Amino acid sequence: MTRVAAVDCGTNSIRLLVADVDTVGGGLKDLDRRMEIVRLGQGVDRTGRLAPEALERTFAACRRYAQIIDRLGAVRTRFVATSASRDAENRADFVRGVEDILGVRPEVISGDEEAELSFTGATGELAGRVPGPYLVVDIGGGSTEFVAGTDRVAAARSVDIGCVRLTERHHFADPPTPQQIAAANADIAAALDTAEATVPLRETATLVGLAGSVTTVAAIALGLPAYDSAALHHARIPVEQVREVTKHLLTADHAERAAIPVMHPGRVDVIGAGALVLLAVMERTGAREVVVSEHDILDGLAFACAAADGR
Repeated sequence: MTRVAAVDCGTNSIRLLVADVDTVGGGLKDLDRRMEIVRLGQGVDRTGRLAPEALERTFAACRRYAQIIDRLGAVRTRFVATSASRDAENRADFVRGVEDILGVRPEVISGDEEAELSFTGATGELAGRVPGPYLVVDIGGGSTEFVAGTDRVAAARSVDIGCVRLTERHHFADPPTPQQIAAANADIAAALDTAEATVPLRETATLVGLAGSVTTVAAIALGLPAYDSAALHHARIPVEQVREVTKHLLTADHAERAAIPVMHPGRVDVIGAGALVLLAVMERTGAREVVVSEHDILDGLAFACAAADGR
């Protein structure tokens, strides 16, 4: 077993996994898995730069994560950064700050690399349980990754339709107007056209959904009184329920969304856009249901980190 730490810093959240990985048998045992909303991508779509306050929120989370990594004794740490830091003019400030705190240089990975890691993490337990080929959809804050395959990746594409980006780009009111929703849907449809030029979106047996927008919609659909990772992992949510939850989220105001028991405070203002993306993907692919996975890019990253440690 190799003890590793994996950090995934996206547009909206930063997440940590410290795990023992069996590089021979392929197993992974969580020691600590957590997430903080830091909104690193605040305003990036408009300004092209990472805001100072967003950087400080992210660095503060990194300091807390460094303490956990040290306490648990991970022998190797890997840090990946995704959409927001790919787009920012001042990403060097971000890279330098993370390196100072955690002692590792963050890898600003491409959308295709992000998609492959997500696929590895999400599908590792599905073989023999649900039919392939799989379409893994990772709805982030700044981008959404699509990756198709069965036992390995066949095609992947990243497009710029994340929940934060769409909310800011279309200036969502509280709640968003029909015109704002229509504009966002047009944006999503165009992005799906782009993705479909590379990834066969309609040629899949199982749609697998990742990340906070998907798990939040699923938790609402299941009527959970609190966020329950075990109840969500591999839950199957029919498209009709996704449609109902999306309608509710887009007509509720801030207070009503915040009062939903499973709603993380950092998702209250952006969950409507995330739900729109999920629903649009299901309608485009013809999927009758989405299989929710709590295992995603972090798990794929941990496996890759352990493999690198063994070389």
